[in-house]
Amino acid sequence: MRSFRLVCALLTAALVLPAVSVAQDMDNRLTVDRYLDWEDVGNAQLSPDGRQIVYQREWIDAVNDREESSIWIMDADGNRNRFLVDGSSPTWSPDGTRIAYVATGEPSGRQIFVRWMDAEGAVSQITRMSEGPSNLHWSPDGTRIGFQMLVPSPPDPKWRIDMPEKPRGADWTAPSRIEDRLRYRADGRGWLPRGFTHVFVVAADGGTPRQITSGDWNHTGFRWMPDGDRVVFQSLRVEKAELEWRESEIYAADVATGDITQLTNRKGPDSGPVPSPDGHLIAYQGVDWSTDTYRENGLYVMDADGSNPRLIADEHGRGLGNLTWADDASGLYFNAQMSGTSNLYFAPVDGDVRPVTEGDHMLGVSDLGPGGIGVGRLSSAHVPSELVTVRLSTGAIESLLATNKTHMAEVELGEVEEIWYESEPGVQIQGWIVKPPDFDPSRAYPLILRIHGGPHSMYNTGFDFKNHNHAAHGYVVLYTNPRGSSGYGSPFGNAIKFNYPGPDYVDLMAGVDAIIERGYIDEDNLFVYGGSGGGVLTAWIVGHTDRFTAAVAKAPVINWTSFIGTTDGPGWYRNFEYMVWDDPEEHLRRSPLMYAGNVTTPTMVMTGEKDLRTPMEQTEQFYRALRIQDVPTAMIRLTDGWHSRSRPPTNFIRVQLYLRNWFDQHKVQDGRVAADGGSDR
Repeated sequence: MRSFRLVCALLTAALVLPAVSVAQDMDNRLTVDRYLDWEDVGNAQLSPDGRQIVYQREWIDAVNDREESSIWIMDADGNRNRFLVDGSSPTWSPDGTRIAYVATGEPSGRQIFVRWMDAEGAVSQITRMSEGPSNLHWSPDGTRIGFQMLVPSPPDPKWRIDMPEKPRGADWTAPSRIEDRLRYRADGRGWLPRGFTHVFVVAADGGTPRQITSGDWNHTGFRWMPDGDRVVFQSLRVEKAELEWRESEIYAADVATGDITQLTNRKGPDSGPVPSPDGHLIAYQGVDWSTDTYRENGLYVMDADGSNPRLIADEHGRGLGNLTWADDASGLYFNAQMSGTSNLYFAPVDGDVRPVTEGDHMLGVSDLGPGGIGVGRLSSAHVPSELVTVRLSTGAIESLLATNKTHMAEVELGEVEEIWYESEPGVQIQGWIVKPPDFDPSRAYPLILRIHGGPHSMYNTGFDFKNHNHAAHGYVVLYTNPRGSSGYGSPFGNAIKFNYPGPDYVDLMAGVDAIIERGYIDEDNLFVYGGSGGGVLTAWIVGHTDRFTAAVAKAPVINWTSFIGTTDGPGWYRNFEYMVWDDPEEHLRRSPLMYAGNVTTPTMVMTGEKDLRTPMEQTEQFYRALRIQDVPTAMIRLTDGWHSRSRPPTNFIRVQLYLRNWFDQHKVQDGRVAADGGSDR
């Protein structure tokens, strides 16, 4: 562990520009050198007899600059915690004698393995496929394992051309790439392979996988029906499906024959089917079609033949997590993220939804077992992550395994305070303030306003390394959920429909006003940053106010007219009232580029070189618009970075350091800007 800390300390020193000195009294602070030792846990699964738990343990490989995971096992009371096998996505067989999981295998790539859970612990690789499997589920009788996998499409013969024969020893350029799909790239992956995702089954003791679904459509989210004769899944098996927007249906397929029956039939997306234990009902999530940019999913149940669909829960966050039936099929448990927290809820088939747990934390229950016990992951303001059990009858939560205990014993963290404040016109906004560990309300601190992306997402009460790291360096951090955020109901999230940025900007400025009124903020040193949707709002802010001392827009959208045709998601065309070729007024009005002439705030832009979500050309447009006006600016291009600025792990560190480097360069001390000699930090 300490060797990793040394590696990162040397890296940190190399990343910080010479003008910035490194503080020498940070041993008891959450500094970035600790990040390469940081761990996480998740995907806990209870054995069918409730006696053991397998889970994923995740860490950073500091040498190879990547995240890694392995499967561990413990007794259900947290004892005998130990490594089990390298891999991910563990799932117990129905009788508890085996686990299936995914790991690197032969001939290459991800394969399915089965490990016997007896004393011998024999492991068998049961697939040898050219494509990687996902979404593993055992059949009810434990004899088969179902999964999803891409089936590549053959080359289209209409594009065949007859090139001249190569001269001997010739080194010709590679063949051209030909595209006729609407979506052909994805951030984090690059060019998408041609093909469709299908459902397969393979014998649990190995053999040739058999494809169940067919046709040129994607089939995902599959589950077994309790009789083992059918599977259910989501798809959209219509002509020109890729041109449909916000549409999907639930289907069932006969495992023996492959015959497919459509179960839902309404305008709007239906997804995530989960059959009841007795096989009489199927639960799923969905919403009626609309042009709203944000709608919170409803929870539905229907009879197993698709008849009698009815809504049993709605307005419980953007999407419901880990739908799980009660053993008696009386209703479903689910995770819901609302008002900055995540808790477990129960929705009866007939009756009102009730919370199972309560608390200011982010709880994600990943499995329910016998005896009314659930297992999952919990995080809170000062708890990075821990494995917990939940007693369904009382909602009592018990910790089994805490992560990062050495770090937490060594560092002092600042207070995290929840606030609610009023924005125009009388809207209540939730946010949080992170204070430095040695906070003194009689002093004046520099402020960082941090803005989330999405825009339909939600800051929460979970542990946030970035915020605590900023606070460790003497900043007060404010982060809020302005209008457009998820978790506060559909009308709140949809308040920015065709008006983004808009009311969210008003809410953010009201938050800054509210914290300044507390009297401990240095108004000469107000800083702002955000990524993705937060980068949009940061660029918007500096074009509409000069109150901030410096700003950093990470992976922003600057020009909507060019963004909608270059991002990896074609659905952005639909987030405007009119197509750009019919009426570009809204696209231009909402583009931060159109207000670049107002910018005087020193503003840095930072984006991954490989970003396909908010492509680099967006960052380049804003950088050059500011540079040509001689507005203080810089452009940082993160090597090997996609849209996430946190991967690979060293980019997470670079982003934190460059952010504060920029703020420190422009910090005002004794009436002078640091970059002009006011400070060496």
